[in-house]
Amino acid sequence: MGVRIPPPVQKNNVMINYIKESYEELKNHVTWPTLADAQREMVIVVVFSVLFSLLIWGMDSFFEWLMALYFNFMK
Repeated sequence: MGVRIPPPVQKNNVMINYIKESYEELKNHVTWPTLADAQREMVIVVVFSVLFSLLIWGMDSFFEWLMALYFNFMK
């Protein structure tokens, strides 16, 4: 009784099958948004990105002012 060793897996076939199955999945099973939906969602993302960046800028400016105040006080 020996150890049974499975035949080697063809790595190229695995990758090709993965790509084919992924393409079929995208083509037949994915629901893509309409252009109007995509544009509306893009506007939402842009608005929140701008608001978030302004918030980060404001916090950074506040801490910069606070550190300058602290170090000028320590002189």
